[in-house]
Amino acid sequence: MPDQASIMERMQQWRCCVLIPTYNNEKSLARVLRDVLRFTSNIIVVNDGATDGTLEILQGFSKIHQIHLEKNQGKGKALRTGFTEALDKGYEYAITMDSDGQHFADDIPVFLDALENEATKNVLYIGARNMAQADVPGKSSFGNKFSNFWFWFETGTWLEDTQCGFRLYPLKEIEKLSLYTPKFEFEIEVIVKASWNGTLVKNVPVKIVYDDVDRVSHFRTVPDFTRISILNTWFVLVTIFYIKPRDFFRKVKKKGIKKFLLNDVLGSKDTPAKKASSIALGVFIGLSPLWGLHTLLVLFLSFLLKLNKPIAFAFSNVSLPPFIPFIVLASLQTGSWILGESFTFSLDSINENFNFLIHLKAYLLGSMVLALTGALLLGGIGYLTLTFFGKRKMAVNNG
Repeated sequence: MPDQASIMERMQQWRCCVLIPTYNNEKSLARVLRDVLRFTSNIIVVNDGATDGTLEILQGFSKIHQIHLEKNQGKGKALRTGFTEALDKGYEYAITMDSDGQHFADDIPVFLDALENEATKNVLYIGARNMAQADVPGKSSFGNKFSNFWFWFETGTWLEDTQCGFRLYPLKEIEKLSLYTPKFEFEIEVIVKASWNGTLVKNVPVKIVYDDVDRVSHFRTVPDFTRISILNTWFVLVTIFYIKPRDFFRKVKKKGIKKFLLNDVLGSKDTPAKKASSIALGVFIGLSPLWGLHTLLVLFLSFLLKLNKPIAFAFSNVSLPPFIPFIVLASLQTGSWILGESFTFSLDSINENFNFLIHLKAYLLGSMVLALTGALLLGGIGYLTLTFFGKRKMAVNNG
């Protein structure tokens, strides 16, 4: 049994509260509150418009800070309301727990221990449930795996559990985010946006119970899963067209081009063949005529082919906007030469109008040939260069 007095003191030290959103959980709510009160009185309960006996139950816990919403607005809205209240009361962290009885209050020290040992305090912890235990419903296990994959794709961080409601939030960092979703999808929105904004998102192990007869879940499989899927679809688009390019250019800007090439290209532990293949893939995609899909394709194919994603993405940027007219011109001239067609183009005509599109066949053929040639050429040069530097480094290390 954890030292209750010590935990109370630590909760005060970290200015941490327990936030419990509740909706129609009259069978388990009182038990959950009594359980948490053993460890802290820093509790905020948000009654999300419950229509059962919740109000009467909360009247018996008058010392607990309570917020009562007139009508049910969803878990996301309840959490956002609770975060605002916690900040107003001077708290810096909030541990969220569900009121259906599936979480154990004696896991609260797990979050405090992790926070105390973490190098950064800008961290968001998510409880990691044992999804292999016998009483875990199949749909919960599937939904968690589904959510974990998309969180990894959107942030580059792989977690064991992204759906557990037992969490520790850094309130001042959460306050900086623009959060909109009102229901269960909020718990995906907040961790993705927090990660994008620089918050470390990690798992800590917690216990869970699903076979409690008093447990009532308000997750509606079809509508709520649909809302989460729509949110993830939007996040994937934002990731591809904004977050990944933003992070890449931030990384290059921070390191400088020379340092980026030395550390991330030459310094990568991948083999010269793998690095060269990553260069070739990036150049091929960047010079291909699949405008608007370059980032999506290079990330997907580098993942599928198990290549170096930073290198592939870096070299796909041969098609940055200033270079596009030159790429189009080179593609048209290459295609016209292969087809034996006699016409001329200039950069001025490409920049001023799109009449060259009447020669679409020449453009498509030329761009694919150019992409393949560029990929083979730069990939080959990359392989020879990386092999040379690798041997030279080995010779230096061997003295």
